[in-house]
Parts: sequence; C-alpha cells; structure tokens
Amino acid sequence: MSTKRLRVLALTCSTRPGALGPVVAQWLIEAIAPRAAELGVDLVPVALGDLELPFLDEEEHPSSGVYRHEHTRRWSAIADAADGFIVVTPEYNYGMPAALKNALDYLGSEWAWKPIGFVSYGNTSAGTRSVQHTKQVVTTLRMVPLGATVAIRIGDSVENGRLRTDTARDAAGVALLDELVRVSHALRPMRERAGASSGPLPGSYVRQLTPDDASEVTVLQRCCWVEEAILNDTMNIPALHESPEEVREWLASWRTTGIWLDGRLLGMVRARPVETDWHVGRLAVVPDLRGRGLGRWLLHAAESAAGPDLGRILLFTGAKSLGNIDLYESEGYQHVSLAGPDGTVCLAKEMPVLSG
Repeated sequence: MSTKRLRVLALTCSTRPGALGPVVAQWLIEAIAPRAAELGVDLVPVALGDLELPFLDEEEHPSSGVYRHEHTRRWSAIADAADGFIVVTPEYNYGMPAALKNALDYLGSEWAWKPIGFVSYGNTSAGTRSVQHTKQVVTTLRMVPLGATVAIRIGDSVENGRLRTDTARDAAGVALLDELVRVSHALRPMRERAGASSGPLPGSYVRQLTPDDASEVTVLQRCCWVEEAILNDTMNIPALHESPEEVREWLASWRTTGIWLDGRLLGMVRARPVETDWHVGRLAVVPDLRGRGLGRWLLHAAESAAGPDLGRILLFTGAKSLGNIDLYESEGYQHVSLAGPDGTVCLAKEMPVLSG
C-alpha cells in the first residue's frame, strides 16, 4: 500500500445564512479526527460558500479541462488533490442544494474514480432524498458513492442550535470514514491509470515513481535481488537492505519509471545524469513475469529519457548475472573498465549522434 497520506474533503454544501451545515460539519470533523489520524488521513474542511463559485460560467465543456476563470482553476486544484469526499448536505425540496449541483458541474476528470460519502440532515427524511438525488449525478462523473451514510433528523438531534451527544452517530461517522478509506485505496489504480500512459502488458500503465511509492519499491527490490545475491554469492547488495526511508530518499533524486497493474508494481528502472554520462540502475521485474519483455521495455524507457547532451549510458550488474549481461549485450552495451561496487561489472553504450 502506498505511503502517501489520503486527503479527504469534508464538503459543507449549504450556503444559506444561519444554516445547520457548519454545525454538522464541525461535529463530523471532531467525531472522526482521531480515526483519521490512525488511518493516515488528512481531513480538509471546505465550505462551498467560501469558494464563491458563480453559476457555471465556463465556455468550454468541463471534460476539456480548459478553465478560463480563476475561481474554476482554484476549485479544480482543491478537488483534484482530494482522494475522497464526505458531503455534508441538507435536503431542499426532495433534492440536493443548487450550490452542490453547481460545484459538481464545474469539473470533470477531477472527480473520476474517487469515493464519496454522505452526511445528510433534514426533517421528515433526514436529508436522505438529497443523498439519492446526488448519487444519480456523481455516478455520471465516475465517482463511487458509498453504502455507509449518516442521516440526521433535526427534530431528534438538535437542541439550541447544536447537535446533542450521540455515541451511535459518532460510530456511524467513523464507519463512514473507514469505508471511504478502503474504497479510496481500492480505486487508486483507476485514478492513476486515468493520467498515465499505457504499459507493455494489457491493462498495465506506466508512471514516474515518487517518494510516496517507497513501500512498493522496497518490496520489489527485496523479491528481485535475492536471486542476484545467490548468483553472485554475496549479500552485499544495497537493494536487499535498504529501508523504506532510504528508498524514499533516493526516489527523490532519481528519475524512476514504474510499470503497474491493478495496484501492483511489476517493474522499475531508475536513471539520472552524472557529469556527461546517463546512469541506469535498479532494473527490476517481479519474478513471476520475467521473460515477457518487461525488462527490455524498461531499459528502452530509461534510455529514451537521456538528454541529447550526454555521451554514453552506463550501468552496473553482478559479474555472475549472466542473464542480465546477455540482455545488455543484445542491446548494444559493451564491457568497460570502470570501478564499481565489488563483484560487479560495468557496461556502456554510446549515445547516438543526431544529425541536423
């Protein structure tokens, strides 16, 4: 699982002066904040009234992602950064508030593959008809509404403008957060793939790895370099011993490409310039998918990222890792005398000269 913290927006939807929405939202934050801390969730309260969104005034369709107004770009950035939403909504005439519908209509891809939960409040139906109305809209935006909800009947729950203490309601709020976190993690591959390029296997996708991927990279390294340790008769291989914190540190400075499928990291390669050379390393493919061209694909990806001002590509591998050496030699790499870690050999490939 990614080490990236989830960001959940608690969205207060009523813009009516004196509305109960801020009171309900405050209860929600206080009730679920301890659980959010345990789950590594950042709760971000947002009131639609504070966004000052006029009725939809963009010329282009939201699916284009072309936003001409600053208020739209600001709202887009807030929604896009979120991994899930909890909507605090009243019911107006059997439906959602106009401000919520307007806020949803402004954006497109920012909503896709994110879970949305509901805390509703009202009189006869406790706001549940507003929730049903909203679910029809958000599914069209490729959001995933949760089954867990919290419905508050004002007459039973409000006294002197405040919510009465209710441990059952508090528990329901925590259950809502728990389900949202589970669904958000499950949908993460869908969110990532939407903005990533296609990978070499059907259904796979490719993206640059970040320090938030340290956990997956650590696991991949440990399952891939055991064979290298056996072949080269040494445990002195950094990839076998690095902690997630150490992996996080080098992910911040290397350009690292990863292949993913259904949330699983299948392979990776890292590269960076060192003086006039392009250094390639940590080429790894999960053992059960070797022999399907992923290593060669990753090598080509690392090579293609090299700048035109570099002279050659360098890489190191175990001296007894004959399979790796055969791969590199078949791609035009040659042995060079360059000092590296004990028990390794260095191979190099000249960068092609581009004619004008």
